[in-house]
Amino acid sequence: MSQLEKLVAKFLREPPEVRFEEVVTLLEAFDYRQHPARGSHFAFVKPGARPITVPTEKGRRVKRVYLQRINELLELEEWYEQRTSQGKT
Repeated sequence: MSQLEKLVAKFLREPPEVRFEEVVTLLEAFDYRQHPARGSHFAFVKPGARPITVPTEKGRRVKRVYLQRINELLELEEWYEQRTSQGKT
């Protein structure tokens, strides 16, 4: 299992919070780029896709509700199922 697959699996478990660096790693893996921060809110953009705004708590943690939103926008469950089912066949 790749590092990205492990990170996606962590997001799908929806822990109470994750480190902001993990959010950046995940979004960059899906071709999103970070825009300069406005206070505690960070925007990630990708051509042809809706921007994703990620608020942080004290600049280090991202709460579960925002992880759920990222899961939905990136369709991580479907992505993960495709990746893991390919390895089983």
